[in-house]
Amino acid sequence: MEDRFLSPKRDIVFKLLFGDERNIDFLTDFLKSVLRLPEDEYDEVTVVDPNLLPEFASDKLSILDVKVKTKRGKTIDIEIQILPTPELRERIVCYAAKMITEQVGEGMAYSNIKRVISIIITDFTLITDNVRYHNRYTLYDPETNSEFSNIIEVNTLELTKLPENGDGTDLWAWMKFLSARNKEEMNVIAESSPQVKKAVARLAVLTDDERARMLIDNQMRMEGYIYGREQWVKKESKEEVAHEMLMDDVPIEKVIKYTGLLREDVERLRVID
Repeated sequence: MEDRFLSPKRDIVFKLLFGDERNIDFLTDFLKSVLRLPEDEYDEVTVVDPNLLPEFASDKLSILDVKVKTKRGKTIDIEIQILPTPELRERIVCYAAKMITEQVGEGMAYSNIKRVISIIITDFTLITDNVRYHNRYTLYDPETNSEFSNIIEVNTLELTKLPENGDGTDLWAWMKFLSARNKEEMNVIAESSPQVKKAVARLAVLTDDERARMLIDNQMRMEGYIYGREQWVKKESKEEVAHEMLMDDVPIEKVIKYTGLLREDVERLRVID
């Protein structure tokens, strides 16, 4: 792998890796490292909408999540966020609720609703009341620690809290893979497990893939970033980026997501336009 490589924590790269049906084996290994599901639940793992969304052909932005179905119909949604995003917690809950309501048809028994699971990976601190890099949330009573329902489950994975020297878990290895900063770190983490090694090899292929780089370049232009040897370097102010996105008719929710600006600031820019 060259010194310069695509960062797997970029959302497009993440989806090219984990949202590709050819990579079900290491996607499954990642899911096992995060979730508390019976082993046979992973006997059938299917990626929903495994292709990159068509907006990229015209330089449009999209929320690049990876949605997965398990053997018994559980829905798992995986999303990665590099920049702090206003109202992220609220959006996560709303999206999980939407995945529930999408299952409810006319005359359908509520007992047939399948569990929905969100996995949110952030490159910033989202949970401030503890130092754990993996938190799991369901509906429960905090006074009695009694779970009401796990029909909705939210898992947060924070790269900023990852212990440098490891904790002996497969999850740490996957998190280290996502946060690797250079060729040396990536080569070291490749030896942690066979599946992580496969992901590293696949990343090397993507790094040399012209189409993958084109998609990255398109997103970089829209986000106002350029790629350096080991970091993403900010090129324009957030408001300038937001202005360009609004001029290209990018929906306001996506402008907020990719710039980190407050809603009222984006609304003000839209009025100016």
